[in-house]
Amino acid sequence: MKLIYWSSLFLIFYTYIGYPLLLYVAQLFSKQKKCSRQDRELPKVTLLISAYNEEKSIGKKIVNTLELDYPPELLEIIAISDGSTDQTDHIIQTFADRGVILKRYDGRIGKTACLNRTIPLTTGAIIVFSDANAFYPKHALRALVARFASEDTGFVTGYTRYTGDGDSGSLSSVGLYTKLEVWTKKLEGALGSCISADGAIFAIRKSLYIPLQDHDINDLVIPSKILSQGYRGLLAKDAFCIENAARSSEDEFARQVRITSRTLRAIFGHRSLINPFKYPLVSLALISHKLIRFLVPFLLVFAFVSNVYLVFAQFEPLYLGTWLAQMGFYILAFIDPKHLTPYGMLRISEICRTFVMVNWAIVHGWIKYFQSETYTTWKPTR
Repeated sequence: MKLIYWSSLFLIFYTYIGYPLLLYVAQLFSKQKKCSRQDRELPKVTLLISAYNEEKSIGKKIVNTLELDYPPELLEIIAISDGSTDQTDHIIQTFADRGVILKRYDGRIGKTACLNRTIPLTTGAIIVFSDANAFYPKHALRALVARFASEDTGFVTGYTRYTGDGDSGSLSSVGLYTKLEVWTKKLEGALGSCISADGAIFAIRKSLYIPLQDHDINDLVIPSKILSQGYRGLLAKDAFCIENAARSSEDEFARQVRITSRTLRAIFGHRSLINPFKYPLVSLALISHKLIRFLVPFLLVFAFVSNVYLVFAQFEPLYLGTWLAQMGFYILAFIDPKHLTPYGMLRISEICRTFVMVNWAIVHGWIKYFQSETYTTWKPTR
């Protein structure tokens, strides 16, 4: 029981805290490559905007893209409509005189299937993936492209900054998770390669694109296929997009379930990348950053049950203290926020609640994975 308890506790802290700290210490002793595109010609870029019934945001997104600081003659803008039934297509067509191309696919075939059909038709050497509700600052495109100065760079990812509040204060604490993700990806890229991308803002070399299965999660499978070709992925710390996080807790929960199920399918579908003899750094990142994190809800159960056993079997002060700490954590996660007047306690409660919600969603994601749920299409919550 002691072995189960301490092993579970170690793995939980390792995936969230230990692994990033390990990367941080390692990069202090590594020689990092400096990437710059000074005195180099800018490549032609194709920016893809994926949309399904996005009439409320697609116009603003296209205007935002047209205003990016990148030579217009080197920027191809393609808006992909996955069988939209509202005014999305019409709005896109109003920008035809400004060079925006509409690619419509009937039948709701899914985002990934749309990408498979569209990418062979593009003219850019660099492909940028974006969403209809992801708005870029003017410098974002140049920040992404600059990281392709190294010939061994296959993909470059940015990250998302969320604004607004949903119907639950716990949504704001997702920002802590996002910051941890950005920091981890930055450290992974400095040491070798980050293993995934942000689906709302990432770029690849078109020549490295390999068609996906329709149910694949593109922001993990595309990077995985690029890594398997011997290239690396980097985080561009100056490249970000802005999205409104005004979704309900139920919507956020459903999103986490979908992400978990599709990510598990991607990991086990590319299990060769977990081979430490063939891909030492990539396998370390996949196991530490993804796989163990998806085991955390089960580790939490092991840690709690073994802790209870140790309290009643030996009644050592150490295990009594850790059991009380766990109980306090879960009480804060489930207590009604109106009973927490000090802001500090409310903030801690939000973090605990979000952590429990995410891990409960992971459990449901495992169930959906074993039920062979593919999530080829889904309805946006915005």
